[in-house]
Order: sequence, then structure tokens, then C-alpha cells
Amino acid sequence: MGITAEQTTHSEHAHSTSSVSADTIEMEKSVQEVQPHAEHGVGIDHHIPQQDAVQAQPALAWSRIRHQLREPFSEFFGTFILIMFGDGVVAQVVLSGGENGDYQSITWGWALGVMLGVYTGGISGAHLNPAVTFANCLFRKFPWRKFPIYMLAQILGAMTASAVVYANYKSAIDVYEGGANIRTVPGYSETATAGIFCTYPAAFMTKTGQFFSEFIASALLMFMIYALKDEGNIGAGPLTPLGLFFVIFGIGACFGWETGYAINLARDFGPRLVSYMIGYGHEVWAAGGYYFWVPMVAPFFGCAFGGWLYDVFIFTGESPINTPAMGLKRLVQPKKEVWSNTPTDRV
Repeated sequence: MGITAEQTTHSEHAHSTSSVSADTIEMEKSVQEVQPHAEHGVGIDHHIPQQDAVQAQPALAWSRIRHQLREPFSEFFGTFILIMFGDGVVAQVVLSGGENGDYQSITWGWALGVMLGVYTGGISGAHLNPAVTFANCLFRKFPWRKFPIYMLAQILGAMTASAVVYANYKSAIDVYEGGANIRTVPGYSETATAGIFCTYPAAFMTKTGQFFSEFIASALLMFMIYALKDEGNIGAGPLTPLGLFFVIFGIGACFGWETGYAINLARDFGPRLVSYMIGYGHEVWAAGGYYFWVPMVAPFFGCAFGGWLYDVFIFTGESPINTPAMGLKRLVQPKKEVWSNTPTDRV
């Protein structure tokens, strides 16, 4: 994309009113020539308003660092906002004994967290979920090389937010639990507060039921994400964050009771690890028959299945499903150019 006349005028004015070194001019020129970041495929080719605008003071060290790490920062803060609102609403409902909210409040809070997190993380595509990133790598040619850093940023964002929520509600937790040194987990105490940070299954749930509940909710999530982003269908366009608000609200209202609808490794594992670190103990892993691994694993299977289902029956664009043998030939081609999802001219 080229530089607009308005940007050119602004640049000329800046150079005419101040003394700028040759190195600074060269740095600004190189930044201006950087193409707007976009990846191939529906759900990946996301247009961000002003993404082709030149950042202010591009020669500054922090400007260069921020530009280089814009995607991890975007995923970190998008997930941070998601958990701040999500864990925050659970804390308010639990610690007030239901006086300041109920289950419906929780579904509203998580839905708002997702919507606002997507607005925050738009630069990176706002995956906010390792399973969503995984599905995009499978079906939308999102580069596999980015998967580890996306997942790490998402987990760290969730951990940081849950720690902030704990710091904010620590005094209320002390009172609710009955002491500053008492921290309990659902199933072990009637005043447990560990459920503020991560999910715990209903007592009657079997391991198969736990897995299936997370699987089906994750499949619905991914199926609807692709539906909202498919311009060959109705598509939600710039209203996608609002559409996701209703998707998350619907999943919580209709499928959330049994396991807490984590549907996201980062959302569950990050805060669970923080709760372990701040004193909730080994029970955060042992509760529910060592349930902790289910929201870490099931979302990957669920999102992969949801993406596959959408592409097989509805999506008409470029996807491994819409190739000979529905992409199965890729399984016998363990080559970098086949699996990296990165065009050869960018390797």
C-alpha cells in the first residue's frame, strides 16, 4: 500500500520544522516501505484501519521494538482484557454471595471480555486462544512458526490478568474464605474461591462427559468464528467482535454449567497456574479427578473439528479441505513448503 497525500504532507511539514538526522530520515523511509501485516485466508487477512499509517517517531528504539513485537503484544493484551473481565465478574458474584450478580452476570461478563479483547487484539487477528490459532494454522494457512509465540503471549496475558484480579479482590477473598492464609478449591470447601480463576467441573461429571462438554463448546466456537469471518457467507465484517459477544454468551448460557466452558488453554491453565502459585495448593490440579488437563486438550480437538465441519459443508474459499482428497495428501508430504504455511518468498 502506498502512502497517502495527507501522510506525505505531514512528513514534509515535520522535516521542514525540525532538524532531522540522515539516520532518522532513512529509518522513517524504511518503516514507510514496510507492507501492512496480513496473512492469507479468511479469518487471517484482517484489515486494520490505519494499519498502513506510519507510526510516530519510527526511529526511536521502543518504536522499533513495538513494531517488531506488535503481534505478541496484541495477543497478550487481548487475552489480558478477556481474563480481567471474565475472572473479575466471577469474583464479584462469588465473593458477594450472589448479591451482586448471578450466573447470567457471569455469562455477560465473559462475553464482554471476549468482545473487548478482540477489539484490543485486532492487530494480531485477536485469536486470544491457542486452539483458535491452531485451527487457523490447519485451515487458514496461518504460519506454524507463529503458533508458539502466540500461545506464550496468550498464556502470559491470562496469568497477568488473573494475578491483577487476585490483588484487587484479596481482602474480599480473605473474608469469604475465613482467613488470610485459607485458600480452598471447589469440592473441598463450601467457601472455595479457586473457581474465580479457572474452571472446575460439576461433581456428577464423568471424565468422558467433561471432555465432550469442552469439545462441543470449542467446536461451536470455531464453527461460528469461521461463519462470522466468511465474506462468502453473510459475514459480520467490522461487527465480528459483537457477533463473538453473542457467541460466547450463547455458549455460556447453553453449555457452560457442567464444566465452566473454558474452551481455551490460556484462559484456564494460566490462571490455574497463578492460583497454585498464590497458595491454593495441589488441589487445583487434583480437583475433579485431575480435571485440569481437559480444558488444555479438548479445545484443540474441538476447534479443529469445528473448523473442519465449517470448511467441509459451507466454506468455498481456499482451504486444505477444498483440495483433492480434502487435504489428506498433505499428511504424506512432510515438507517445509507444505506445512510452514509461509510463502516461499517470505521464508
